[in-house]
Amino acid sequence: MKRTSILFVCMGNICRSPLAEGVFSHFASEAGLSDRFLIDSAGTGSWHEGDEPDRRSITTARQHGIDISAQRARRIRRDDFADFDLIIAMDRNNVAALKALDPAAENVHLFGDLALGSGEDIPDPYYGGADGFEAVYARLLAGCRKLLSTLGADSASRSGNTSSVR
Repeated sequence: MKRTSILFVCMGNICRSPLAEGVFSHFASEAGLSDRFLIDSAGTGSWHEGDEPDRRSITTARQHGIDISAQRARRIRRDDFADFDLIIAMDRNNVAALKALDPAAENVHLFGDLALGSGEDIPDPYYGGADGFEAVYARLLAGCRKLLSTLGADSASRSGNTSSVR
């Protein structure tokens, strides 16, 4: 069975997208669906390439039982548009940056549209405090839960298993 590949994208790949990668991976693991997904994250900018996630992202994730400390920031690559089934940007500015890199890409989506169904941007908490990271985590939690439920059920039905992820 082909794995569904998902790339979460924010500006620098140190705040929102590593949290989204960690949350989605954690949910997939808990649901016994890790083998059905390839999850990664990237940034539209290169400022933090090779760096670990922001300490506040690491702390927020850790407080919720998720370890993202081994992740390293990277910039989106042209090959990513062909290599990933879904490229999920955290805000409209990142969607625009991704579309500028590959105007024909049909796999670029706004997290607020695809995962939350609300159309909202996930705000960048970088210049704020811990409460901003916690608020971002809450939105990512809700969206990743919904996204996994949808994608997990879809991949289960493709494989002949009709049970759904809860």
